[in-house]
Amino acid sequence: MPHFIIDYPEALLTRYSPEKILKEVHDTADATGLFKPGDIKVRIRPYAHYNVGNTSADFIHVFGNIMEGRTTEQKAYLSRQIVIKLKDMFPEVPVISMNIREFEKDTYCNRTMV
Repeated sequence: MPHFIIDYPEALLTRYSPEKILKEVHDTADATGLFKPGDIKVRIRPYAHYNVGNTSADFIHVFGNIMEGRTTEQKAYLSRQIVIKLKDMFPEVPVISMNIREFEKDTYCNRTMV
């Protein structure tokens, strides 16, 4: 269920392959034990054009979309672990952040549910 969408400049693709970044974020989320094996989905959205505080500074932001039901502490731990991993991978990137959004169980629907 969880979806992790990573936004960052195209230029960062020269440091690591997209596959490596996807794997590291996936494995970090998986290591938290908050999700069923095989449920984690990770995508990358590289940008050619962006503005960060009226500069062209590098950035990485992860949007975590998960099903409701986890504690604030669990969500904070997940965010922290992923930011730590990305900071280790990209020590030169000045802005690395993540936020968690929750899907409501009552309003969520996917293909297998209809």
